[in-house]
Amino acid sequence: MSPTYRIAPSILSADFARLGDEVSQVIASGADWIHFDVMDNHYVPNLTFGPMICEALKPHAKTADGQAVPIDVHLMVQPVDELASAFARAGADYISFHPDASTHVHRSIQNIRAQGCKPGLVFNPAATLDVLDWVIDDIDLILLMSVNPGFGGQSFIDGTLRKVEAARKRIEASGRDIRLEVDGGIKESNIRAVADAGADTFVAGSAIFGKPDYKGVIDAMRSALAR
Repeated sequence: MSPTYRIAPSILSADFARLGDEVSQVIASGADWIHFDVMDNHYVPNLTFGPMICEALKPHAKTADGQAVPIDVHLMVQPVDELASAFARAGADYISFHPDASTHVHRSIQNIRAQGCKPGLVFNPAATLDVLDWVIDDIDLILLMSVNPGFGGQSFIDGTLRKVEAARKRIEASGRDIRLEVDGGIKESNIRAVADAGADTFVAGSAIFGKPDYKGVIDAMRSALAR
């Protein structure tokens, strides 16, 4: 069966002065999810947005016919649990975090699920996937960073493709329906290769928000995925 692909524009690259309009426009252009890159200037060298922004944008995260569009929160923060709880209350649907930012990974996963959200784990370019041996049955999302976290506009790290393949094998062995997401340097020219390696969800920031025609970019990505 063919995979169902998801394109998740990252608002890190959106116009911060008009975020509500940006979210509405990118959804009208075909976005499947809205991706939040949450940075604390501690775990990563940048500071972005908190749960109040998520709460404010939640009403904008819907299609023209009123269907809710999932909000996908990627926490680049340390510690994890308090902010994860705050984003759950603010309306997040998926909340993922870096295992090395949590003292107790399984407890953090349980905390996210207990609040009605789908938990995920994030892996930096040089991080191993070993923790999945112990928690893959408890998560709904694996997010692989294909750039070093902290700033948008970076180039895709080609070695990520091997990690995507390895993560896909673990998912298949688990027998569970787990999203495999890749974040960093995704564009029309490489999205097909990332999908061929096993990814089904794609975060794109400047590749979409940095262009005048959001729909044109998203349509081009879908065409590449269909090839």
